[in-house]
Formats: sequence, C-alpha cells, structure tokens
Amino acid sequence: MPGLRCDNMNKDKRMHILVTNDDGVHAPGLLALASVMRQCGQVSVVAPDRNWSGCGHVKTLNRPLRVREVRLADGTTALTSDGAPSDCVAMAVMGLLSKKVDLVVSGINPMANMGHDVTYSGTVTAVMESIIWGVPGIAVSLDGGRRAEMELDFGVAARVARFIVRNVIERGLPQGVLLNVNVPALPAEAIKGIRPTRQGMRVYRDRLEQRQDPRGNAYYWIGGDAPSGVVENGTDIGAVANGYVSVTPLHLNMTAHPALLGLARWNWREALSLSANSTLPQSPAWR
Repeated sequence: MPGLRCDNMNKDKRMHILVTNDDGVHAPGLLALASVMRQCGQVSVVAPDRNWSGCGHVKTLNRPLRVREVRLADGTTALTSDGAPSDCVAMAVMGLLSKKVDLVVSGINPMANMGHDVTYSGTVTAVMESIIWGVPGIAVSLDGGRRAEMELDFGVAARVARFIVRNVIERGLPQGVLLNVNVPALPAEAIKGIRPTRQGMRVYRDRLEQRQDPRGNAYYWIGGDAPSGVVENGTDIGAVANGYVSVTPLHLNMTAHPALLGLARWNWREALSLSANSTLPQSPAWR
C-alpha cells in the first residue's frame, strides 16, 4: 500500500498525542498504535485496566476513579484506570496529564466499528469524549472478525493510523469532527486504498439466552452471531468489504434536520392553551 510513511518532522514532535483504547492497557492493538504514534509526536498512554468493549459513552460519577502506572511490553510506561475509555480521556484532558493534549487516537480495536457500532464502541466513544473537550480525535479499528487478538497482525492498521494522523496534523480537522477508521484484516499489498465514507447499516443477530443459577434464579446472556452489514457503495461497510480502508467523519450533533422541519409545522400553540381538565389533542400525522 503506497504512501504509508510518517517522517519524524519537527512540527510533529511538538504534538502531544493521547493513546487510549477499550480493550485494556495491555492489549496488543494499543501497543502497536502507541509505538507508531511516537514517530508522529510525544505520546502519553491512558487506558482502562480491563476490557470495556461495547461499553458505549460512559461517565463515571458514582464512585472514585483509581489511576496507577504500569509498564507495557516494550518497556514504556502508561497510566491505567479502573474507569471506562471515555473516563480515561476525560481525566487526561482535565489535568491528569501535565501537558495539554493536542490529539486523541483510540485503538487499535481488534474488531470493526462500523454503522451503528459507533454508539456501542468504547473505541469510538473515547474519541467522542475528546470532541466534547475540544480535542480532535481518531478511532482506529481492524476488521478482525472473531479471531483472537493474539492471532491478528496490527502492523498494517498501525501504519494506516500513522498515515492518517500525519495528514490530520498537517491539514487539521473541522471543529467537532472525529474520524472513525476501519482497516480490512488483509496484508498491506492486498489493501486497495483509503476511501472517505459515510456510516453504513449494520445488521445485528443478537439473541437473549435465559439460564438458571444453582439457586434456581434466572439470569441472562445477550449473545448471538457476529453482526454483518449492508454492503453499499460509499459506506464504511462497503469499503471494508471491498478491500479499502474506510475513513468516516463523525460529529456528536445528532439532530435529524428533516424531521425538525416537519415538527415545525405541527400546531404547538394549541398545547399552550390546555387546561388541567382539557383533552390532549391527537397527534398529527407525520408530514
């Protein structure tokens, strides 16, 4: 795959990059990501002390958060917390780190985060937290399917992340926009390129399984087959299925603007004249 280089430019060295994930501080994807990010700037690692996959956007308010220093497999140090990925980012930008964070990069997740996955994904919602604090961010995932983390080669995805980060450093991102990057689990020579995409449509096959504990009490597992997706041109799912890296710009403003125009045509004044004994008006047909 041509062009995946990141030179040690002086201006890049001034960048302070926060690396995090949702798989735990000792996950191989985080180690691969932190290693290549050091070629693009100064790196701090703040990541959860356990796996938070599927946790969504969490803010822990009902208990204290603990932070301790650990050593990664390459000998570098990191901070780890018992909080969620979004907690790790929030603490880092709120003062846990002495130096201002310029960019947050989250990953490398061992499974893709496409379509509706972004609302579940701790990898993506960690970067959503950075956007709330005004810090640009990039989430990076590898479409590894059901394979175990240790069976995956994160090298290609790490090089893709390095290439995209360099472009973000040089070009910047619009205010409030994050990049959600998904990389096919293919050798570098088999990847066809990088495509800007929109969110696609995930198809979930979750099942609820009810079981009984030894005392006869019911408990439940949410399980089922791995999600698939609608392979459509221009979407993240379509791009990855066809051997391309998908780069999807996202923002947190989820306003449905066409629906807002429809709501504006409803008769809202009638509601203001209702007395306590009035009959509520019937909901108008949506148009």
